[in-house]
Amino acid sequence: MTQGTENLIMKETDPYWAKFEQYAGEIRQPSWVFPLRKAGMARFAEMGFPTINHEDWRFTNVAPIARLPFHPASGSTRTSLNSDNLQYLPFVGLPASRLVFVDGHFSASLSSVLPVPAGVRIGSLAAALTTDAPLIEQHLARYASGDVDAFTALNTAFFQDGAFIYVPAGQTVPDPVQLLFITTSAHSGAASLPRNLIIAGDNSRLTVVESFLSTVDGPYFTNAVEELVIGADAVVEHCKFQDESPAAYHIAALHVRLARRANFIAHSIATGAKLSRNNIRTYLGAEGIECVLNGLYLTKDEQLADHHMVVDHAKPHCNSHEYYNGILDDRSKGVFHGRILVRPDAQKTDAKQTNKNLLLSDDATIDTKPQLEIYADDVKCTHGATVGQLNDESIFYLRARGIGLETARQMLIHAFAGEIIDRIRFAPVREELDQIVWNRLEQSPVVRQQHV
Repeated sequence: MTQGTENLIMKETDPYWAKFEQYAGEIRQPSWVFPLRKAGMARFAEMGFPTINHEDWRFTNVAPIARLPFHPASGSTRTSLNSDNLQYLPFVGLPASRLVFVDGHFSASLSSVLPVPAGVRIGSLAAALTTDAPLIEQHLARYASGDVDAFTALNTAFFQDGAFIYVPAGQTVPDPVQLLFITTSAHSGAASLPRNLIIAGDNSRLTVVESFLSTVDGPYFTNAVEELVIGADAVVEHCKFQDESPAAYHIAALHVRLARRANFIAHSIATGAKLSRNNIRTYLGAEGIECVLNGLYLTKDEQLADHHMVVDHAKPHCNSHEYYNGILDDRSKGVFHGRILVRPDAQKTDAKQTNKNLLLSDDATIDTKPQLEIYADDVKCTHGATVGQLNDESIFYLRARGIGLETARQMLIHAFAGEIIDRIRFAPVREELDQIVWNRLEQSPVVRQQHV
C-alpha cells in the first residue's frame, strides 16, 4: 500500500474513530468484548472501504456508502411501532417465536417467545452478554473476525444488539424463530449494525426465518453479521428475506461452522435496497456434512444485488450444492461470485454450483463468476452459469393453449423463481414467499406488457 493510499484511508476512516471512541465510552459490556471491538475498529481503519480495484468487489462499487455520514442508531430512539403495525409484514402470521429489532435494537414489547424445551435460549444478544457471557465468549467474533472484510470489522466495532439463539444437544425447537429487523429512521447515513449468534448443539433441530424491512424510504445503511455454529448431526434451516427501502444500502455476512454429519440449508431472497451484498462463508470442517445454499434476487430500476460466497471443503465425504437464480429488470444489475474450495484432505467431495439469470430488459446486466478451486483428486465437482431472456417458443406454446400473453410471461417467470422457492423446506414460509414473488411479478410493467 502506498503512502498516498494510506493517507486517503486514514482520512476516510477518521470520523469512524471519533464515533467509536464516543460509542465505546457509552456502551455497557463485559470487559472481554472491548478488545474485540477495538481490534475490529483498528482493522477497519487499516483496510478502509473496499474499492472496485479489489478483486472481490470489482463489480460492486460501495463508494456511495463511504460517502454517507455514519450515524449508528441510538437505542433510546422512540418508535411508534406497535403489534398492530407488524401484522401486515411478511411471515408475521406464522406460528413462531419472534424477536423484533427496531433500528438495530431489541424491542421486548414487540417480541414474543413460544414455549421451548429446557435449556433453549432465544433472546437479545446484548442481554445474553450478561447472562450467558462464558458461552458467548467461546464463539462471538471467532468465525466472522473481520480480518479480510472491512464491513465485518466495522460491525464488530459497533454492533449494538442482535439475536442470540442457543439450542442444547438433542433438543428440537418445534416452531421456527423469526428475526425481524425493521428500520424506521430515514436520516441519511443512519446505521443499523445487528450481530446474530446462533448455536445449535449436536443432534438438534432449528428453523430460523430472518427478515430485513423498513417503514421509511431513505439512504440508511444496514450492516449485519451472523455467526452460526452447527453441531454434529444437527439440522438447521435458515431463510433470509431482504426487502429494504429502494434507497437503502444493505451489507450482510453469514459465517457458518459445521460439524460432523451436520445438515444445513440456507435461502437468501433479495428484493429490496438500492445496493445489497450478501457475503456467505461456510466451513465444512468434518466428514459427512450436507450444505445447500439457495438464492433468488429480483431487481428493478437501478438496484444492484450481489451474492458472494465461499464453500470451504476441508474434510472428505461432504456434499455442497448452490443454486442461485436472478430476475433482473430495467437498468438493474446482479452479481454472483461463487467459489468452491476443495482442500487436499477433502477427498470424495461432491459439490455443485449453478447460477441462472433471466434478463427482462436489454439494459439489465449480470456479472457472474462461478469458480472451482480443487486440490484433491477424487472429487465430483461441477459449476455453470446461464444468462438469457424469456423463450419465445415457450411463450408461443402457452399461448397456443389459450393462455394470454401477460399470463404466459408471468407463468414462465414465476416458474423460474419457483425453482428456488420450492427448495424451502418449511411449508408456510415457502407458500407465503411464493405469493410475495407472484405479486411482485404482477406489478412489473415489463412482465405485463402487451405485444401485438
